[in-house]
Amino acid sequence: MTFLEEQRPTWHEYFIMMAKLAATRSTCLAFPVGAVIVKDRQVLATGYNGSPSGSAHCTAQGFCYPGLDSCDSPSGLPSRAIHAEANAIAQAAKHGISTHGASIYVTLEPCLYCLKLIISAGIREVFYESDFNKGDKVLVRDAFIQDGLVSLTQIKLSQETAKRASLFLLNPTLTAREKLENTQTFQTL
Repeated sequence: MTFLEEQRPTWHEYFIMMAKLAATRSTCLAFPVGAVIVKDRQVLATGYNGSPSGSAHCTAQGFCYPGLDSCDSPSGLPSRAIHAEANAIAQAAKHGISTHGASIYVTLEPCLYCLKLIISAGIREVFYESDFNKGDKVLVRDAFIQDGLVSLTQIKLSQETAKRASLFLLNPTLTAREKLENTQTFQTL
């Protein structure tokens, strides 16, 4: 294996980075989340969380609801956001793309509602970056796993992979030689 081949992200890293990039489009003030649905190493659909199409974005108005200081404030009001997983599944459906047998990569472990939607959409593998479910929700999640309906795997993006990816995001496209020189310079910093 050559030096440049060793620098390539794994498939899991590649797709979780795509989900993280999708999260940058989020209009949710509380949890910017991104999702990517994949089958046979091909992206079927992406999604991010935010208010419904045509509705004012929370980021544009500075709040979810008038009079609510923060999305974390106890108000009894449900979130206005459509979750990233639901948006990705809706995008696939809108374009007639089957998600049966696909996998989904998300930046935040799916809530129970999204997990049920994922299962119903025929997606059997969930790869996520950060934990979310706690308490009794873990019991329900684990029951779905024990029933063989879905598997969940946490993916940790390595610092080295993130640093290499940032070179591609922050710099123009380079030749292989220039990339090698930049990588070696970056590693000495």
